[in-house]
Amino acid sequence: MGSAAVDALLAAGVAAELLCCLGILVMRTTSDRLHFASAGYTVGPFLIVAALIVREGLSSIGLDAIAAAAILFVPGPILVHATARVVHRAEAGARRVSEQHL
Repeated sequence: MGSAAVDALLAAGVAAELLCCLGILVMRTTSDRLHFASAGYTVGPFLIVAALIVREGLSSIGLDAIAAAAILFVPGPILVHATARVVHRAEAGARRVSEQHL
């Protein structure tokens, strides 16, 4: 039972990461790409860590995996938000400059 659960969680985590990468590749705007990037910080790593914890338990390896996921999970949304603000300001500035030249 444990092996099937580990395999399922790991497959779901890898599939989630691949979908995030595909979404980043396919989307046209930076804002849309940021949505997929933020999902890549949370969904896939959470499932992969869950698979590792099911397999190894709360040993030092499991705790290290939790710490690594927390390092991704905590600052990830902050970085995505900051990036979105910069992109929004840059696009707004570019619009103002192009309007002034009309």
